[in-house]
Amino acid sequence: MLDNLSLADRFATIHERKKEIEAQYEALRREILDTGLETIPGDFSIAVVRLTERTNFNATLAKSFLTAEQIAACTSKNVVSTVVPKAKTVKEG
Repeated sequence: MLDNLSLADRFATIHERKKEIEAQYEALRREILDTGLETIPGDFSIAVVRLTERTNFNATLAKSFLTAEQIAACTSKNVVSTVVPKAKTVKEG
């Protein structure tokens, strides 16, 4: 279906579909949580709700206890690749 589109156009199309699916997923997730049930059986699967406790690390607070040298020793840089679909403008056409 998308084979006749350019790589960029296929990416943009799938990106939009992904956003739609994520919205549907989040709405269903919320609906499941709102039931208050731990398990919800279906015909083909079972939705299982688990509660877990997370520990968060407050980097801003931690930095207030460290010297600039200690912060620098704990700092690393990473390269992150990001691809974002962007509609063409008339000039770019």
